[in-house]
Amino acid sequence: MAPIPSSQKKPLGNVMVIGGCGFLGHHIVAQLVESYNCKVSVIDIRTVRNRRDGVQYFDGDITSMESLLPIFQKTKPDVVIHTASPQLHGGSKELYRKVNVDGTRCVIEACQETNVKALVYTSSASVIHDNASDLINADERWPIIPAKSQTEYYSQTKAEAELLVLSANRSLTNPSLLTISIRPAGIFGEGDMQCLPPIMAVYANNQTDFQLGDNTNLFDFTYVGNVAHAHCLASLALLTTSTMKIKPLDTEKVDGEAFFITNDQPVYFWDFARAIWKACGSEKGTEHVWEISQDVGLMIGGILEWGMWVVGRAPKLTRRQVKYSCMIRYYDCGKAKRRLGYRPLTGLPEAIEQSVKFILEEQRVEREKKGQ
Repeated sequence: MAPIPSSQKKPLGNVMVIGGCGFLGHHIVAQLVESYNCKVSVIDIRTVRNRRDGVQYFDGDITSMESLLPIFQKTKPDVVIHTASPQLHGGSKELYRKVNVDGTRCVIEACQETNVKALVYTSSASVIHDNASDLINADERWPIIPAKSQTEYYSQTKAEAELLVLSANRSLTNPSLLTISIRPAGIFGEGDMQCLPPIMAVYANNQTDFQLGDNTNLFDFTYVGNVAHAHCLASLALLTTSTMKIKPLDTEKVDGEAFFITNDQPVYFWDFARAIWKACGSEKGTEHVWEISQDVGLMIGGILEWGMWVVGRAPKLTRRQVKYSCMIRYYDCGKAKRRLGYRPLTGLPEAIEQSVKFILEEQRVEREKKGQ
């Protein structure tokens, strides 16, 4: 995204990005610096990476009011964008609850105590998914999966945190705080550690000769730059709303609302993987591919899970991975388009190309550092 001339930048005042050194957070910081008229500060548990000139950085723990509140009092943010969260995989239940729920509760309290006008929360599209059923063009009318039916504890805690944030909108005790929840679907991009690197590793290990399922399942993958753009638009929409003397119509309101954000380009699951492999240098088509049915994949995944559990190692294929590879999962981002003015800035082919190029360069530099 090219920087916007200063005379054309829209004002956002003082903006605090929580988790601003992380994957999504640092992309949000970059867009704020390049495209908006604002003063940007960042809170992260450690602010040693992904730093930008002209931004204030603070090491802080969002689960501690003693850590959080003094930073808010010093920076006096008008807008807080809360992206901090453990990764989807590898965290404990205790960590997910502490950061996603307890940490978000502290962020809300700090916003209320320091007269923040707008709080933008990064939720997840997974809050409406049971991780088994197909989602076909799902929108915000779909209910959040109740805790007893949610198989991903991460998604359960993101849903709880979202409810806290949206309940804080125009509360009786703090009516001036406006809140919004952004639900990205399948984020990937530069700095990505969860989506692209494992798919790229499949190509690097020459393991592209099979697929799970028949590749007729559409799936949403969303470029991180577009998700960052949506957060900035949400911030601007909340600030605009805060200056209105009357509440907007229900069909127009943004505060107290959740919004799905996608690339608006659902793609067949294995087509996405093959586009990544092509960007890595693959010239293969699909004639060599061995198709493994979902039922067979689930059986193999179950055997590997049990066998690796016995020897204390992680399996290379799990039943969860099989289900995700075969399910339909895409969303309707029409509400964000209508109310936030959202449109993806970067299409899927371009996003894949530049993201893979970035990661390959990072890997090359890392190899050189190790003298390989």
